[in-house]
Amino acid sequence: MAFLSAERAKLLVEISDEQLSNIMADAALKRDQHWGKVMTYSRKVFIPLTNYCRDECKYCTFVKRPGDVNANIMTPNQVLEVAEKGQQLGCKEALFSLGEKPELRYKEVRHALRNLGYETLIDYVIAMCKLVITKTTLIPHVNAGNLTDEEFKKLKKVSASMGIMLESTSEALLEKGAAHFACPDKVPALRLSTIERAGQQKIPFTTGILIGIGESWQDRVDSLAKINQLHQRYGHIQEVIVQNFCAKPDTEMAEFTEPSLHDMLKTLAVARLMLAPNISLQAPPNLQENFQHYIAAGINDWGGISPLTRDFINPDNAWPQLMSLATTCQQEGFKLQERLTVYPEYLTSKRSFLNEEVNKNLICMMASNGLARHQVALGEQ
Repeated sequence: MAFLSAERAKLLVEISDEQLSNIMADAALKRDQHWGKVMTYSRKVFIPLTNYCRDECKYCTFVKRPGDVNANIMTPNQVLEVAEKGQQLGCKEALFSLGEKPELRYKEVRHALRNLGYETLIDYVIAMCKLVITKTTLIPHVNAGNLTDEEFKKLKKVSASMGIMLESTSEALLEKGAAHFACPDKVPALRLSTIERAGQQKIPFTTGILIGIGESWQDRVDSLAKINQLHQRYGHIQEVIVQNFCAKPDTEMAEFTEPSLHDMLKTLAVARLMLAPNISLQAPPNLQENFQHYIAAGINDWGGISPLTRDFINPDNAWPQLMSLATTCQQEGFKLQERLTVYPEYLTSKRSFLNEEVNKNLICMMASNGLARHQVALGEQ
């Protein structure tokens, strides 16, 4: 099974263990044919530029509101300190993550940004990316939410790649009591428009789905189909993340049931079979105890793993030790390799997707196979 249509995928809402084994085998074969026997990850630092956000996702603990002692906008010195420490530890990616458009909702954020010399959060993001790329060897990857054409153009000059999680095409999640109620930036059409705009601007892009937040199986399939359609049109989606919902205390969804391993494996296998083969399929290894089974379901990448900073979105879920992860991969017949924030295809045949100056920095880090030239010894964390 080389390709799975959305119509056929929707019929897999309930499947037996035997059926799951079969589609996983198909997915693994498709992965092997394009990606070979290599599992990749990106050695990064996580820079949570601000945890202010105007949205109110019912599962989120990252976001803080004005008056919370933990609400924060990082200063330029704090950003540079994290980046420099990451460089010393062999990191090559600076992942900028932040809440969306908080200055439109909170006067406290507008005041704080003006004190830093900026009118909007995106202006500050652009400046901090420039700071990192000029003062260190790290290359920024930016998760800044929905962006305009002009914002994409400015960020492209100071970063290599960007991303936004589609999460789901389900409109029902916007209804009162649902996961995305009171989240103006989670409207599916708006997110899809941003992903398309990234394609028009030739941005190496990351997106994905968040499963277990109240969407249906059909919603998941529709989400994957929409992503694949945009990639077929623009060729810009370098990776898709399938992320499982994790219930967190002190959130409105604390009692929600988390997706089972069976559910996660089915979603991963279907994603691999639906998506174009040159889209990397990624699943975070720190959100599921039995993550080693993801390999058999068709993934080829573990995402960003940091020797310095925690996963600020899921702070209770520590990154796996790289030596342990390498052993897991080896037991499944794969070699763990470090990649750059941009995948090999975009460093070779799709060079027009990169700013010339940013591309020069990446080429200096790139081995002949397009992965990271300096592979940090796996015993080093």
